[in-house]
Amino acid sequence: MTSPGMDATSVVRLRRIALAALAIGYLHLVVDLSRRYLALGLSVAIVGLLLTAWSRRGDAGVAGAGGVLRPAALAAALVVVGTVVRVVIVPLDLSHGYVQVLQFALELAVLAALAVAAIRAGARGSDPGRSAADAGGGSRRTFRGARALAAIVFIVLMMGALTANLPGANVSCTGFPLCRNGYGPEFPFQKIQLAHRVLAFAVLFHSLGLLLGVRRRAESAPLRQWAVSAFVMILLQLLLAAAMVEMHLPPWARLAHQALGAALWLVVVVFAALASRATAADGAAARP
Repeated sequence: MTSPGMDATSVVRLRRIALAALAIGYLHLVVDLSRRYLALGLSVAIVGLLLTAWSRRGDAGVAGAGGVLRPAALAAALVVVGTVVRVVIVPLDLSHGYVQVLQFALELAVLAALAVAAIRAGARGSDPGRSAADAGGGSRRTFRGARALAAIVFIVLMMGALTANLPGANVSCTGFPLCRNGYGPEFPFQKIQLAHRVLAFAVLFHSLGLLLGVRRRAESAPLRQWAVSAFVMILLQLLLAAAMVEMHLPPWARLAHQALGAALWLVVVVFAALASRATAADGAAARP
C-alpha cells in the first residue's frame, strides 16, 4: 500500500505509531473514565506520528497526496482545536448538549484522520513494499457510494449525539421503530430522534445496495470484505438500538451503542479510504 520508495523500517515505525494513536483515539471516544489521561496519551501519540512523518517527509509515500504526513497533520490540528474548545468549556461550565455534540464531532474527525494515516502507513497487514496499485482495483461508483456512506453515517452519529445529550430527547420516543407514547408538542426533541431513526434505516439500505454492487462488479477482495463489515455492523447497531429502547435505556446498552457507533464510523472511513486508493490505482494503471 505504501510507495516502494519508502524503506521497510520507516513503514513499520509509521504503522506502529499510527495504530497506537488510532487505538487510543477509539478508547478516548467511548470510555468516559480517565478521559484526561487518554486524551494526553492520544496527543502524545499523534505528536509522535507527526514528528516521525515529518522527519521522513523526503521518502516517497510520506509527504504529498496519498502520504501519511497530511492526515497526521490534520489529526494534530484537530487535537489543538479540541483542546481549545475544552479550555473554553471547563471554566465557563458550558455543558450544553450542543457543545457535547461539537466535541463528539471533533473526536470522530480525529479518529477518521488517524484511520487514513494508518492505512497509508500500511496498517492492513500488507507487505510494507506494496504499492497502492497492487492493492486491487475498484470502480469510481464504489468510491462514490463509500464516500456517501461515510457522510450519512457521520450525520446519523451526530443525530444520535443530539438525541443522547439534549434534555428529554432520548425518552421522547418510546418504542421501536415508531413511538408508542404518541406525537405532539409536549416532546420538543422527538423530531430529532425520529430523524435519527429514519436516517439509520437509510444507511442500512444504502450499505446493502453498496454491498450488492461491489459483489456484482467483482471488485477487489478488501473492498468486498469491508463492504460486508459495514453492512453487518450497521445491522447490529440497529438491532442494539431497538433493544436499548425496548429495555428503557439501560446504561450498558447505551455504552455498547456508543462503542459500536464509533467502531462503525471507523469501518466506513476505512472502506471509503480503501475505495479511494483502489480507484486511484485503477486510474494510474489505465494511463499509458
